[in-house]
Amino acid sequence: MHSGILATGAMLGLFGATLSPQSPASSIPNPPTEKVRVEVETVNGSGCPKDTAAVAVAPDNTAFTVTYSQYLARVGGSSDPTDARKNCQLSLLVHVPHGFTYAVASADYRGYASLQPGAVGRQKSSFYFQGSPETTSSTHAFKGPRHDNWQATDSTDWGQLVWAPCGTRRNFNVNTELRVSAGTSDPKQTSFMTMDSTDGDVNTIYRLAWKQCPKR
Repeated sequence: MHSGILATGAMLGLFGATLSPQSPASSIPNPPTEKVRVEVETVNGSGCPKDTAAVAVAPDNTAFTVTYSQYLARVGGSSDPTDARKNCQLSLLVHVPHGFTYAVASADYRGYASLQPGAVGRQKSSFYFQGSPETTSSTHAFKGPRHDNWQATDSTDWGQLVWAPCGTRRNFNVNTELRVSAGTSDPKQTSFMTMDSTDGDVNTIYRLAWKQCPKR
């Protein structure tokens, strides 16, 4: 399914675009000044039905963010068995200024968890460049009782960054998953975990590192 969404910098207010001094990307030269665009080519998954996921790029090109509005996994109560796992797969075409390449230096994931005693929620993510065997993946677990916001951050050391191939257009693929297990909790009580919020959207932030491609 082609979404036809083109990212802009309009959603800057959803995140802080400047990398912290501790970030793996903080020691590199300034990002390219030419505007970076991210086009969403395909969106698939039970966690991101049509028109419920969007992408925006920070004006200074240091990050892009993905927002979701219907990303929720739950068990117990009146939940269906298929509600326990939700996922979203995005295929993004990143338009990079000539002579530069990029890597994802860190990713921040946020949402809300309401987990009964004995229940467990898991957030899983991975991303990779089209045609590349190198995949960056992680899993974070949250145990009940818990009723508050959650956040998970994945960072990559500079020497371990996976860079987009220079001079080649390769889609950047992002896969995320939420899974909630009842465990020993009361099956009559509902446990859930989201990557969205009641006031609109909670975002996932991918912070970018940049370097210049070798001159040919």
